[in-house]
Amino acid sequence: MKSVITALVGFGVSGQNFHAPLLTAVDGIQLSAVVSSKPELVSSKLPDCTPYTSFDELLKQPEIELVVLSLPNTLHYDYAKKALLAGKHVVVEKPFTITSAEAKELILLAEQQDRKLSVYHNRRFDCDFLTVQDLIKTDRLGKVHSYLCNYNRYRPDIKGLWREQDAPGSGILYDLGAHGIDQALCLFGTPLSVQAKLRVQRKDAKAVDHFHLVLGYDNCDVVLHGNCLSTEQGPRFQVSGDKGTYITYGMDPQEDVLKASGGPEDLTWGVEAEDDWGTLYGTTPEGTKVPSLIGGYERFYEAMRDAIREGAPVPVSPRDAMQTIRIIEAAYLSDKETRTVFLKD
Repeated sequence: MKSVITALVGFGVSGQNFHAPLLTAVDGIQLSAVVSSKPELVSSKLPDCTPYTSFDELLKQPEIELVVLSLPNTLHYDYAKKALLAGKHVVVEKPFTITSAEAKELILLAEQQDRKLSVYHNRRFDCDFLTVQDLIKTDRLGKVHSYLCNYNRYRPDIKGLWREQDAPGSGILYDLGAHGIDQALCLFGTPLSVQAKLRVQRKDAKAVDHFHLVLGYDNCDVVLHGNCLSTEQGPRFQVSGDKGTYITYGMDPQEDVLKASGGPEDLTWGVEAEDDWGTLYGTTPEGTKVPSLIGGYERFYEAMRDAIREGAPVPVSPRDAMQTIRIIEAAYLSDKETRTVFLKD
């Protein structure tokens, strides 16, 4: 299979730690160019890549087939549109766009250009989420009636990052909340309703740093919660059905491996330590440890390669990603008007 010639746009923390190591590890993907305001940094870390300081100049290169956008949220729409119009396949870092109208426009444009478009919801490939998905699929929990997903952190200080500014697309609902929403969509589909409470809690904070969403389904409530002032994370997932309850703590280990300059080549990549396995409780108080399934963020780019070369489905449908943005919009409306928002409306 001919390798997909790929360019990474943006070389900040996300580009360096979360995309470049995967793009260089996947067979059939050739990372050959990086757009950055720091070309010397690109050359020092990726000597085989050509650094560009101009996105427009990169798009003129005919050999570039796939463009990966690792940029601030406000740039996703404009850069994705330019790349699609230039005839490139595109991966957009989550969240897809700031508005669902922008997402819809990009989807239609990709179809018109006959280009592949996907959104990097990597936490579909977390160990714990894959385990939850498997427990539901194999009916070990029975009919699920309650689902809780937490993203609680203790980060009381404001660092002045773009995600913390008073700007469209800022705040942890677009950041962490987008992961939780996407995972819920994978498990349960589009909810009937959204009820949300959003807060700005930390001193000098300007963007949402606390969210509590209830996604309503016919026979199940999905609670997505996250904030920056929790000294204890609480359960990562707590999922209850009429046959059992599964509870797990802690975060998937892949992010820490990537931050430590590791990646898919590591022997422990995607493997959750036994002490971090979740527990399945039945009708008796005694629980049973459930071995976590093996995660793998690289599977996203393997699937993107196969979509481009073999016509397979993209790893994350842009229409699914648009639904995530619709739910975020509904959450902001729910909080503003203190009411439940029904998505059919």
